[in-house]
Amino acid sequence: MADGTTETGGGDGCGGEPESSDSMRTFGAMVQALREHTGLSREQLGEHVRYSKHMVASIEIGRRMPPPDFVERADPVLGDTGVLRKSARHLVRKPGLARWFREWARLEREAISLYTYECRLIPGLLQTEAYARTLFTHQLPPLGSEQIDAQWEARAQRQMLLRERENTAFSFILEEHLFLRQMGGVEITHELIDHVQGTAELPNVEIQVMPQVRRTHAGLDGPMQLLESPENQWFAYNEGQRGGLFISDPKEISVLQRRYARMCAQALTPEDSLSLLQQMRGAL
Repeated sequence: MADGTTETGGGDGCGGEPESSDSMRTFGAMVQALREHTGLSREQLGEHVRYSKHMVASIEIGRRMPPPDFVERADPVLGDTGVLRKSARHLVRKPGLARWFREWARLEREAISLYTYECRLIPGLLQTEAYARTLFTHQLPPLGSEQIDAQWEARAQRQMLLRERENTAFSFILEEHLFLRQMGGVEITHELIDHVQGTAELPNVEIQVMPQVRRTHAGLDGPMQLLESPENQWFAYNEGQRGGLFISDPKEISVLQRRYARMCAQALTPEDSLSLLQQMRGAL
């Protein structure tokens, strides 16, 4: 979610995109008018701004909030008048289920530590395209093909955090059954395990697997995310079926920190976790 957009599937902004606002639709209509005036197709504009034609379409109809780099790259291509930059300052969304997720996404882009425990599905930061598209395709209510493309575009952008923020410590605790479920089939699971193992080789990433058979478990209340800001403040984000909870109360965060620390001790070591993943891959 570090791209400022909402996503579904993988601890990434439950409830999908909030309802668009008048400012988003107005901005989108302006982009479309300028694009047509310059004689560019959506695909051609997408090549200039380094986004897909589906992302351009979603912005033009007011469904997606334009990322800052989209605005910076589009303005020179569409006349270099500065009108898009000025208009973007006034963009707002209607309040929705993803409001707290957007605040979390803003903090995530600057975090110096980010801890994630997941028991439902592989976190968005670790998903492969095939795994993510499986989630998007089978979501209810159903998503259209353009929405699915836009969702993956946002997720892929967000995953760049792992490599771009080399001084940020990323920690993941993943339940063993997330891989045993074989979401999408054996081939997708093979690719997923390979991807997770490769990501674990990054010096700023630590991945632990929580064994399926465990006599005690500190995370039975569900998934959680914790982050530390550059000012050494801690925040948390918990997500359910149709809503997310952004937490800034130090007392509540202290409880979650203690639970996460206990889970780190209960899970397999990073080395043993990678060995287990390799064993699971061979057994598929």
